[in-house]
Amino acid sequence: MSKPSTKALSVFSLVMINVIAVDNLRSLPASAEYGLSLIFFYLIGALCFMVPTALVSAELATGWPNAGGMYIWVREAFGKKAAFITIWLLWIYNIVWFPTILTFLAAIFAYLINPNLANNKNYIVMMVLIFFWLATFINSINMKISGLMANIAAIIGTIIPMALISILGFFWLWQGEPSQISFNWHHLLPNLKDKDQLSYLVAVIFALVGLEMSAVHAGDVVKPQKNYPKALLYSTFIILLSFIFSALAIALVIPKNQLSLVSGLIDAFAVFFKAFHLNWMIPIIAIAIVIGSLGGISAWVLGPIRGLLVASEDQAIPKYFTKTNSNQMPTRMLFIQGILVSLFSLMFILMPSVNSSFWLLSVLTSQLALIYYLFIFSAAIKLRYSHPKVKRAFKIPFGKIGIWLVSGLGILTSIAVFIFSFLPPPEIKIGNIYFFEGFLIFGTVFFLVSPLGLIKLFGKLNP
Repeated sequence: MSKPSTKALSVFSLVMINVIAVDNLRSLPASAEYGLSLIFFYLIGALCFMVPTALVSAELATGWPNAGGMYIWVREAFGKKAAFITIWLLWIYNIVWFPTILTFLAAIFAYLINPNLANNKNYIVMMVLIFFWLATFINSINMKISGLMANIAAIIGTIIPMALISILGFFWLWQGEPSQISFNWHHLLPNLKDKDQLSYLVAVIFALVGLEMSAVHAGDVVKPQKNYPKALLYSTFIILLSFIFSALAIALVIPKNQLSLVSGLIDAFAVFFKAFHLNWMIPIIAIAIVIGSLGGISAWVLGPIRGLLVASEDQAIPKYFTKTNSNQMPTRMLFIQGILVSLFSLMFILMPSVNSSFWLLSVLTSQLALIYYLFIFSAAIKLRYSHPKVKRAFKIPFGKIGIWLVSGLGILTSIAVFIFSFLPPPEIKIGNIYFFEGFLIFGTVFFLVSPLGLIKLFGKLNP
């Protein structure tokens, strides 16, 4: 029997990679809107979406481990046009996502200056543009944060704050402080006939994305067929606990009708720190969250563009757009990306409130991401039939029935959540419902059709 590689990952290492890839703070206030029933929704989200994503991605990553990831998977399954649409969706949904995470960052930063600025649209737009163009400039001169620094930032700005607010919530209950939610079976199980209960489901599902990024390491685990599912089980357990306890802590102290999707997290910290006479901790935790958010943003400014560079090798887009500078940074694509992010940031001026703008862009991001995952789930099924002899270090068990069950569950969940995302939450003043739904429909259709237009006008796909 051959000895495992000295570079092989332990189960613990893969668990940590998974937790850092998925855990985030931006979705906690939206999840807190569910109150106690958020436990139910997170369990359903993990079972129907997060676990299928991880299993499918692990099989594809160990069967096609080449650079390019999902672009290669979809290209092998459905051809280069479908692959380009997939990598385009990954890039474009991150562009729409940037203003939302930057808004969250601006709201946290406001607590270092004036907390009232968190709901000031002009302040939000200004800070979004400053933070994003700063991150773009840093990446263009080859000073991007390394993978190690990104992980450190995630621990400081995400893992520690989630653990801290969970502990504060525990002590809040232990000391008998008043709770904004009721702990009983009636509130644990939601009324699924009430469409308002489904409004925030898109935020819960989008919170659980990211395991496909760590699936590339599945083949590096000792005995992947046995240890990868074990690591997945442990990861899912830790991720769910962190999300559930953190969101419940927010719901404990912030009334539902006063919960801000943008500043809800730092508002909850402020309540806890004031009650426990720890006001001096507010700027410390704010700085920690800002560091974590900036680390994540810096990593993602360049990441999706790298995928487009892989697509350019198939001549899906002109080489002009992917030209690099002397430091091998794709400055033209970074500039185009910056312009698009700036345009989307103007939504904060057009919509009635910061909350409504944040929600609109969050929903469009989620819809584009769900379509992206539809391509991945479908590719996994197709490749089982078209490339059955390709060796996969990890393979979803029970043959074709297994791949259909796992991928099918992911597909059905993605479609259902996509439909539910058109339901605006009653707590958010979205303004004109026709503008809200029209923006989502137009945005989704436009970004699906535009890559085909680019191929037709500029591209010349290699055979």
